[in-house]
Amino acid sequence: MVCARSSTRLGMVAGYALDRALGDPRRGHPVALFGRAAGALERRVWADSRPRGAAYTAACAGVAAGLGAVAQVATRRRPPARFAVTALATWTVLGGRGLAREGTAMAELLDADDVPAARRRLSHLCGRDATNLDSKELARAATESIAENTSDAVVAPLFWGAVAGLPGLLGYRALNTLDAMVGHHSPRYERFGWASARADDLANLLPARLGALAAICCAPLAGGRPGRAWRVWRRDGSRHPSPNAGQVESAFAGALDVRLGGVNSYGGRAEDRGTLGDGPAPGAGDLRRSVRLSQAVGLAALAAAVAR
Repeated sequence: MVCARSSTRLGMVAGYALDRALGDPRRGHPVALFGRAAGALERRVWADSRPRGAAYTAACAGVAAGLGAVAQVATRRRPPARFAVTALATWTVLGGRGLAREGTAMAELLDADDVPAARRRLSHLCGRDATNLDSKELARAATESIAENTSDAVVAPLFWGAVAGLPGLLGYRALNTLDAMVGHHSPRYERFGWASARADDLANLLPARLGALAAICCAPLAGGRPGRAWRVWRRDGSRHPSPNAGQVESAFAGALDVRLGGVNSYGGRAEDRGTLGDGPAPGAGDLRRSVRLSQAVGLAALAAAVAR
């Protein structure tokens, strides 16, 4: 059992290193394949019903976690196989390299004052309507997305990998993908996607707060002060309508000494995200600092995951 645990830890380190070095596979990404399969199932079983949506969520996430459980049992007495499977699974579920790449690309476009290209690029990071956003609003949207996705795509997968191994890695990623697919407010998904959205909220309750604490501790690496980051987090973390996004976004706002939040538009629907932080609106330089902070938080999350 000790060997299996050690192999899991080493596999998570190797998977994190693969993500930092290579990023997402260009073709045949397992998460994309899962998304296509989940989309095909949704088209067959959709109904304007919370129970139907809950069954859909349980089936999709259950299959992913079940595959992880089978792999975990099958490699229980085979440490090299456990290491390899865990490394591949961790690489599959993490998104730190892609997040940093998109944040840097947005900063370069904003530095070049290429607002039309930056508006198009924003869709790689979030679902905001960018049609009328200026450079400062684009920088804010990108910085907020870097913060939120640091928790969703790095901290939370590592947390659940540490807690539950392969089922945790794959099951969490499945829930997070389902939330992105059907867990938003719209006439089609208001009821059907309710279970996916709530399950993702529950799965991220602790990781989001751990991510916020990591951002506070890592603030000096992005030119910030932990004390200020702590004060902003404690004051503003609950102002966001999401029980989790506001935690890490407010910590990033305090660590970077910028102001995040405000009114965002999603498909013509306006949503007030509250005001997070006391500083000025972020610019391209702050966006680059948010990428550095995101990478530092990811390393801190990895260290905590493998030190358990």
